[in-house]
Amino acid sequence: MFKRSGRKLLRRTRANRAQQQSVPILKSPQEIQIMREAGRIVARVHQALKEAVQPGVSTWDLDQIALGVMQKYNAVSSFLGYKGYPANICASINEELVHGIPSKKRRLCEGDIISIDIGVFHRGFVGDSAWSYAVGQISDDAQKLMKVTEDSLYAGIKLATVGNEVKEISRAIQHHVEDSGLHIVREYTGHGVGRDMHEPPQVLNYVGGDADGNLLLQPGLVIAIEPMVQLSTWETETLRDNWTVVSKDRSLACHFEHTVAITNSGPKILTLP
Repeated sequence: MFKRSGRKLLRRTRANRAQQQSVPILKSPQEIQIMREAGRIVARVHQALKEAVQPGVSTWDLDQIALGVMQKYNAVSSFLGYKGYPANICASINEELVHGIPSKKRRLCEGDIISIDIGVFHRGFVGDSAWSYAVGQISDDAQKLMKVTEDSLYAGIKLATVGNEVKEISRAIQHHVEDSGLHIVREYTGHGVGRDMHEPPQVLNYVGGDADGNLLLQPGLVIAIEPMVQLSTWETETLRDNWTVVSKDRSLACHFEHTVAITNSGPKILTLP
């Protein structure tokens, strides 16, 4: 996830956004196949973490499990060391939207929800996916938030077809979320993916009048689609660690993401098992 245009904490920010349409970096079928390998590794990390998410487990434990799976498949974290980020994954609990830093002191509790964002480098390309998980039994509000956010991701992916504009993805996500009475975060966006974690175009989760929204989707474009949704506000703020982003009113936050290739046969999700 970018904060809108510019320095990502790990994501792009709206500050200093480009005024002109970005030039996408198209990938060859062979490059997309390598990205599929990277995406499959990310999916395997998620599978291991899904099994590990339970009350009492620390987010540092999750980080170390992720590291072990990455090493097994000769991949490295694309997050570790980026702008000084100190961990292999992002693990964000409850009101934390993104960029939560794993810690031995942060232990999961019954009723929590946790968003885990994973990026790897493999054979020179990036795989990037985030998923949110329930810790034991969760509230009705948390269940609704997770379902709406995940469903909005697939609503966006469905529109990731050749000839559509980027904003069609944005519109589908926004409508699904807002029609459900929830709130799309404005400051953070999806993005292109390739040899770098963040390439053009920006992929907003709402229709915002940005230049990238008019970009036509072409075969070979690979993008991270990642709705970020909060229960009762779209506003966020960053904590004093300069990384962890939380909902401004401390209501629950949720994040789902897949890396998707645009192909002539339709959208291809690269971050599946």
